[in-house]
Amino acid sequence: MLSRTADHLFWMARYMERAENTARMLDVNYQMSLLPQSDDAAERGWRGLLSISELTGDFAKRHGAVTPRSVIDYMVGDEKNASSIRCCLMAARENARAVRGTLTTEVWETQNQTWLEFQRMVATDAFQRGPGEAFEWVKFRSHLSRGVTVGTMLQDQAFHFLRIGSFLERADNTARLLDVKFHSVDNDFVGHGDGAAAARLRYGIGLGQSQSQSQSGGGSQSQGQSQSQGGGAGSQSQGQSQNGGGSQSQNQEAGGKDVEFDFYHWSAVLRSVSGFEVYRKVYRNVIRPEKVAELLILRPDMPRSLAACMHEVLSNLKQVANEQSGDTLRLAGRLDADLQYGRIDEILATGLHAYLTQFLERVNALGAGISRDFLVPVAP
Repeated sequence: MLSRTADHLFWMARYMERAENTARMLDVNYQMSLLPQSDDAAERGWRGLLSISELTGDFAKRHGAVTPRSVIDYMVGDEKNASSIRCCLMAARENARAVRGTLTTEVWETQNQTWLEFQRMVATDAFQRGPGEAFEWVKFRSHLSRGVTVGTMLQDQAFHFLRIGSFLERADNTARLLDVKFHSVDNDFVGHGDGAAAARLRYGIGLGQSQSQSQSGGGSQSQGQSQSQGGGAGSQSQGQSQNGGGSQSQNQEAGGKDVEFDFYHWSAVLRSVSGFEVYRKVYRNVIRPEKVAELLILRPDMPRSLAACMHEVLSNLKQVANEQSGDTLRLAGRLDADLQYGRIDEILATGLHAYLTQFLERVNALGAGISRDFLVPVAP
């Protein structure tokens, strides 16, 4: 296969996957914005979305204040934002047009119709009038594109380059999503205990419980003092106990808000990768951050996990390997092996942010290797 043909197929799949990922994140942020929350919390959610795509600086220069409408406009229809849904769908369609003879009629018509229908939706302001339905439409068109590809194309080199592009883009997006969302709770994973690779997350629930217990202990101490002391001292101690009880009540209320925030926060992360129902089925328990990380990093049966994506990249890369792709294949194999035999406690003990940062660097290096070995060389 000509490298130019492989290049168009690879990027057609990547851009279509990127459009879907952007629609997923926008949809979850829009749904979260409908819940009762402070203005600061809502703004943090939209800023986090921009951070995932590394667009915070560009957005600030062109739009200034972060508002739901401005972010949706910027991420959906902005022609100057290369990561917008508009630019991604247009690029996917143009790459498909360039290799029209390699694709089946069904694949081409799906790409072409998606672009034409998207233009009509932008012209009628559909993404502002009904954001939820519009984002679902983008996801549906991406699913249709993959389904038509698998169902109608010969599984030759063209098919494998399409799959490599899709799963490499998906792995990159999942890693970025995890990194930003775990940092947005202002906590981190730390190792503990006998030097073993174990880890825990210090977040609102645990903090609220420890503070509540310490305040409860203080109340018991003041009650003991009131029994041993007489008259005024007893009254003073009783007042202190009551004040402690009020603080304890306030702390419990704050702890309840933490629990509520955690549930909606991690539910949003799972829903953005269609993992909420999967989590319930696999773990059958409350949503815990470390389990969310395990599901989206190491579970090979979770379609959008890092492990599942890299396994698909490796298996398809083996089908198109050539004499000069040995180093690239080795890099993909090491990534797959690390995920296949990794343990979540080891990852968390060394730091999730550091792990994901290194993973993104390795994925970028893998993408550069694929471009060097198979695709059109990038001009220096």
